Amino acid sequence: MGRRERHVLLITGNPGSGKTTLIRRVADALAGRRPGGFYTEEIRVGGERRGFRLATFDGRERVMAHVEFHGPQRVGKYGVDVGAIDGLVESALAVKVEADVYLVDEIGKMECMSRTFVAAMRGLLDSRKPVVATIARRGGGFIAEVKARSDAELWELTRANRDGMPKEVLAWLEGERRSR
Repeated sequence: MGRRERHVLLITGNPGSGKTTLIRRVADALAGRRPGGFYTEEIRVGGERRGFRLATFDGRERVMAHVEFHGPQRVGKYGVDVGAIDGLVESALAVKVEADVYLVDEIGKMECMSRTFVAAMRGLLDSRKPVVATIARRGGGFIAEVKARSDAELWELTRANRDGMPKEVLAWLEGERRSR
């Protein structure tokens, strides 16, 4: 499959490599274009990570995981509020005419606990809209399914290449726009 037939760019990397920062820098550089999708950010108290907040590019946010959340859905020390994920991702990932690119941070274990997220993400990936998404380095199920798509490229973000990566992603997106 040629480069122009791929409309999904997946970015993987170790924790702390800068995946979320990359997504936010790309969003900031889109000059007047409003992306669809969302990003996650850490909730820190006294320098310690206590949870994660999901924020949409249209300004909505919810805490999706926290050490103080109790319940059966857990990833490590974090309880995951699947309802919080469901409440934001269905509209954030809905295929809309006005969104010409989708930025998703991330396709990971917490997000994949939401059937709504998985269904919305499948619909988005099948839409042929350009998608730039960070994705867990490891994982089966939906994570493996997305990585195996023939219309996806997988790039690795490292400390060595992260400063230049926003420019590379923007160039990839510009190539996608020209090929349509």
